[in-house]
Amino acid sequence: MRTTRVTVAALAVAAALTLTACGGESAKTTGSVNQISGQKKASSATVLDRPFDKPDVVLTDTTGKPWNLREQTKGRPTLIYFGYTNCPDVCPLTMSNVAVAKKALPKEDQDKLQVVFVTTDPERDTPDSLGAWLKAQDPSFIGLTGDFAKIQAAARSLGIGIEAAKKEADGSVVSMHGAQVIAFSPKTDEGYVLYGEGTTVDDYTKDLPKIIKGENP
Repeated sequence: MRTTRVTVAALAVAAALTLTACGGESAKTTGSVNQISGQKKASSATVLDRPFDKPDVVLTDTTGKPWNLREQTKGRPTLIYFGYTNCPDVCPLTMSNVAVAKKALPKEDQDKLQVVFVTTDPERDTPDSLGAWLKAQDPSFIGLTGDFAKIQAAARSLGIGIEAAKKEADGSVVSMHGAQVIAFSPKTDEGYVLYGEGTTVDDYTKDLPKIIKGENP
């Protein structure tokens, strides 16, 4: 596995974002947020020279209670992903890969790692439905929903573009979103490693022991 070191400034050069249409083709959005890209391999980790601050946002967890993303992950190794439960391919595969890799960790490290799934489709992903979906992946995963504008702003602060869910001509509802997983260090609480859509179970399995310690993969 190759680790690519890049700067956020070097990556944030295009005004158009390439988003993932789960179950469909990639598409462009004309938003002002810049997509993080530039990995030499889709399955490689990208170590950022200028890490992201953790979003300062309060959303709703799967029990219906307020959940402060910054405060409740403070000092813990954390993976954050934006997606939605009705996605037929990318989102469940990403969460499954992380779940399998997490189970390969020693129990003590499993307990340290927080995996946070933030829905990009809050209208359909209620706390109950989000909780049921994540339970099938890993009961310890944190699911967050809430106001779409707040979710979109949090994603954009991490260089991830998302668009409001919309109905297609065939009646299906599609949520466009960036497919990156961002790892936050327990030492600095900054997002310093980025994983793309093609990251495999083996990639996560190799990297998570270092992410737990806040080390570069």
